[in-house]
Amino acid sequence: MLSTEFLQKFEQGLDPQKPQDSSIPARIVGYGEMSAIFALEADKENVYKRMPLFGDIQGAERYQRMYYEYCDLLEKAGLNLPGHDTRLVAAPGRPVSLYIAQKAQPESNFAHKRIQQPDDAACLKLIGSVVDETSKVWAFNAANSPEVALAIDGQLSNWVLDAGESNKLYYIDTSTPLYCIRGIEQQDPELLLQSAPSFMRWVIRLFFLEGVMTRYYAPRLVFTDLVANLYKEQRPELIEPAIALVNDGMPAGQEPLTKTEVDKYYREDKMIWRVFLGLRRFDRFITTKLLRKRYEFILPGKIKR
Repeated sequence: MLSTEFLQKFEQGLDPQKPQDSSIPARIVGYGEMSAIFALEADKENVYKRMPLFGDIQGAERYQRMYYEYCDLLEKAGLNLPGHDTRLVAAPGRPVSLYIAQKAQPESNFAHKRIQQPDDAACLKLIGSVVDETSKVWAFNAANSPEVALAIDGQLSNWVLDAGESNKLYYIDTSTPLYCIRGIEQQDPELLLQSAPSFMRWVIRLFFLEGVMTRYYAPRLVFTDLVANLYKEQRPELIEPAIALVNDGMPAGQEPLTKTEVDKYYREDKMIWRVFLGLRRFDRFITTKLLRKRYEFILPGKIKR
């Protein structure tokens, strides 16, 4: 993994609105709500998720400790995680950034890419494996309640097949640790608001934040999101057989998922994220063009949903 000093130099030379102009060769390979993921030419083995969220080094260190604890708990639950490490970068006059390094994976091995193949049986086998891996979290929570509860975002883009022949699935979305210890959420909800439009934060805090914080603990919602993801990936013909796979893996006591629910969820989710991204772009315009300030987050271009 690259040194803190190297990443410090990268951060100092990075313009979030023109990341392609960085003095250190890099390209963006993915986006999160609070992050951008870089492949740096100086390190062919890892990718780097940049999270410019923190007002001071102490807050970043707390998040760093929480990240490692979350990864440890996921592995105890039986999930496979790629090799990972972190660096804290504090550039003068900017938020403190956490860089999360993760072993790079071939793009073609990501689950949302693999299901583009024409072999429906192979696609459903992969979806079934995602359901099985996600279910390990529900089993862990049931066995360790009320001491520990883990959340997980099980959508297809968060899973990748081993590049070898083991067909092992790796879970890669570890950068937003959500977990409870003795019923107390460990994540600071205010951090999740950092990437939201500044003028909308009070609305999100009042009406939506609790739902965002809790949805990834709920098996039916996580599985609904997984199946609805097939619309975004242009594989709607897999939805009904995927629902059957999900219902087979649903924890005891949960109502079976229906296609009507999936369709409703997808329509609402698509609308929410289109509006949210549009508001973030407007916020960026206000910040950079009107207020002449630096906007720290790197936004994606048009997303097909």
